[in-house]
Order: sequence, then C-alpha cells, then structure tokens
Amino acid sequence: MKAMIFAAGVGSRLRPLTDHTPKALIPVGGKPMLEHVILKLKAAGFDRLVINIHHLGGQIADFLRANDNFGLQIHLSDESDYLLDTGGGIKKATPWLRGDEPFLVHNVDILSDVDLRALYEAHRRSDPLATLLVSRRDTSRYLLFNKEDKLCGWRNRQTGEVKSYYPYFDPDQYQELAFSGIHVMSPRILDLMEEWTGKFSIIQFYLSVCARTDIRAYKAERLRLIDVGKPEALARAERWLREGEGARPE
Repeated sequence: MKAMIFAAGVGSRLRPLTDHTPKALIPVGGKPMLEHVILKLKAAGFDRLVINIHHLGGQIADFLRANDNFGLQIHLSDESDYLLDTGGGIKKATPWLRGDEPFLVHNVDILSDVDLRALYEAHRRSDPLATLLVSRRDTSRYLLFNKEDKLCGWRNRQTGEVKSYYPYFDPDQYQELAFSGIHVMSPRILDLMEEWTGKFSIIQFYLSVCARTDIRAYKAERLRLIDVGKPEALARAERWLREGEGARPE
C-alpha cells in the first residue's frame, strides 16, 4: 500500500521554531510530527511512502536515515529548488505513485484518530477518482458536496468567495464539510494532471475536474483532528497526546 506525506512546507506560522528545523521535525509529545504520521501509516498497513521535502529537507533525509526509514520503503521527492504546492507535489511524485492501486495522501501536520485503513478500503470499494476525509466542524473554508456526497464546489465563509464549475451554482443548496488534509486517490488522477504544470493546489485541481469526474466525501461524524500548524495548536496537541488520542482536541 502506497502513501504520500506532504512535508515540504516552510512552516511560516510556526516561526521561529522552523527557522532552523523543518516543520515536519518539530516535536509533538516527544516525537517529530513526521514520525507520528509515518507510524500511523505503518500501523494501517502502508509500506511504501513518498515524502516531499523543501525547507531544510536535508534534515528530514538525515532523520529517516537515522531511523532506518522505520522499516519501510521511503522515497524523497525533492522540491528544494521550487515549492510546488499540494497538487504540483503529487504530480512531481508521479514516478512513485503510478501503478494499479490507490494511494493515500496525508499532511504532515495533521494528528487525528481516523482509521486510515478503513478510509482506504472505502475508497477501493467505490473506486472514485478521489475520496476526501471530511467532517462537520467550524472553519472558514468548506468543500461543498451534493446529496450523493459528490464534490461540487468550495466556499470561504469569511470572505464570501465561492468556487464551482457548475453553472448557476447556489452554495446554500450543498453540504458544507471541512477537509482534513487526508485523502485517497486513484492513480487515474495522475493522467488528468498531465496538462497541469508547475505549482498548483490539489483543491484547485479537484474543483476543476469535479463536474466531469467523481470526487467523493468520506464523512467522519466523530472525527477528532488537530492541525498542528500554529504555536497554540502545538500546546493543545501536547495535551491531547498526554491524555491519549481518545481525548477531543480543544
């Protein structure tokens, strides 16, 4: 089973912690964020990983080497020269992601209690282009799904901005669900990305193709998740891990 970890971010919201340490190696509960995600993927049965690197990427390579890649097959997708964002990062990693099986993508700064194997198997059963882990939680930006849980658009509640390729799109007629930064993709997606170049967001890509393909929600009604991207979130994550992942983040 294949997975990709997004670990190339510069971690600007965590400065000065990330001035000399890549975000992926910032410790949470005594272990780097990257280690938490690798071990969660390994426990779910993922044995082939791709990790993209950019800011201080050499430290990530050294960390993996020092830990014998945690007993997994791990490839590094080097974006040191140019940060490609989430969509561009997936496209650059195409040589390792191609094949006959789906692959899971996981942000390095996300801690959650989701059953990754269950998510992966749900995707395999329905075989859409992509399956996005979503939940009903408060945020400013939402993905919009129809009654069949098919992606149709996006809305920023703070700014009022709406994006959709459907004509006469009324966002109020759709389910607002928050994206988790965890998703499973069919390798077919790599063919659709061929016309895209350089830096682009995977959400931007999803929105551009969702009207002509099948991108589905995997709704986790009781999902416990924390985005460890800000200093105040680090403190909450530390408490959460001390109490056990059964505790809901504040």
